[in-house]
Amino acid sequence: MKKILKSIVLLVAFTIVMPQVYAQVSLGINISARIAPPALPVYTQPVCPGDGYIWTPGYWAYADPDGYYWVPGVWVRPPHVGVLWTPAYWGYVGGVYGFHAGYWGPHVGFYGGVNYGFGYGGVGFGGGVWAGNVFRYNTAVANVNTTVVHNTYINKTVINNNTTINNNRTSFNGPGGVNASPNEQERSAMNENHMQPTSNQMDHQQTASRDHNQFASVNHGAPATTAMNRVNGRSFNQQGRIANGISSGKLNAGETKNLENREANLNKEVRTDRADNGGHLTGQERNQVNNQQNKLSNSIDADKHNANNANYGNNEVGQRKANQQQRIAQGIRNGQMNDRQAARTENREQNINRNVNTDRRANDGRLTAQQHRQINHQQNRASRQISHQRHG
Repeated sequence: MKKILKSIVLLVAFTIVMPQVYAQVSLGINISARIAPPALPVYTQPVCPGDGYIWTPGYWAYADPDGYYWVPGVWVRPPHVGVLWTPAYWGYVGGVYGFHAGYWGPHVGFYGGVNYGFGYGGVGFGGGVWAGNVFRYNTAVANVNTTVVHNTYINKTVINNNTTINNNRTSFNGPGGVNASPNEQERSAMNENHMQPTSNQMDHQQTASRDHNQFASVNHGAPATTAMNRVNGRSFNQQGRIANGISSGKLNAGETKNLENREANLNKEVRTDRADNGGHLTGQERNQVNNQQNKLSNSIDADKHNANNANYGNNEVGQRKANQQQRIAQGIRNGQMNDRQAARTENREQNINRNVNTDRRANDGRLTAQQHRQINHQQNRASRQISHQRHG
């Protein structure tokens, strides 16, 4: 409670003392720090829980003296129709990192040029638009179950700004961070009426501040919960953990295929249950899904810590396999590859790996020129398939 009160006192102080400097955010700077916030963690977006929710990306908040803690990205209901969320950001000026609080308004304002992903590529918001009293979701960047939510469209032009936080994970604006300043539209948005975060959003941040696993001093920049489907809902970081396991080589193609198949089957089960219950899950179904997610989480952890690591070898074929796996991991992180696509892709990679191993055993550990050409042909086909799945 003392930490929260301190933030409120600082909020009032900064807003009163420095209104001209920080007028772009009506809430001003509510806290400052002498050290830079950590890089943005890698995660995937949970499925939108239903009509009317808007995605608010995760961010690093600060609590003295414990330091930075991660507030998970979450789907929330806006205070009323017609408003959009401008994310919080850290700005470095004069040797101090100042926190600019997020806010609701008719248009998206300046958020430091930070690429939060999922429609927040550094400028504006590409995840959806208001059409009268209905919010329409851009499924090119938003994870929406279209069998439940029908107010959707596709605008792939924003994907170039949605390389998300695994390519450029810088979390602050200013020297050493993102070099960006407000454009004309963002300056105009600064002068509009703004609304503070909802009580649900404030509760969400306070919950994160009470969880020591969210603090960078404990998790070293990899928080336990990176995203949630709604405030007080279920944490969602399975796909991000799988992608990290692929990148590090701790998950091989066979393990990834099995995990992604299980994730796909679970998601299909959830969609079927929702369709049978008017878009909702019963209490029993929700408990069942939680139990299955817990089992899957344990399997991810077990697979990442067993002895079956991906071994690519220091050779041309091995490098090609390693490159393919990195592209798959990138697609999973970005949400450009769903679980079914990832499972099919890893099945192909597993088959190629089996062929390589069989050929090497038959030739004293080497591949003939013909076998090299055959493997390259198979990898070229797999590469085209990955590109097609990621960019549709």
